[in-house]
Amino acid sequence: MAKKKAAAAELIISKARTKAASKKCNVSGDFYGALDKKVREMIKAAESRAIGNKRKTLKAVDL
Repeated sequence: MAKKKAAAAELIISKARTKAASKKCNVSGDFYGALDKKVREMIKAAESRAIGNKRKTLKAVDL
């Protein structure tokens, strides 16, 4: 179970780039996890759409 926790803690978003993208606000620590979760959900939905359209390549239209 320790391996599962380590993998879950790995973010696919960049904390530094996220913070840099926010020009007028500070970024709280819990924001990164929530953003990462949303991005993963978007990727999963895009994969489903691509597969439904008989493609193995994600395209902007899948978002």
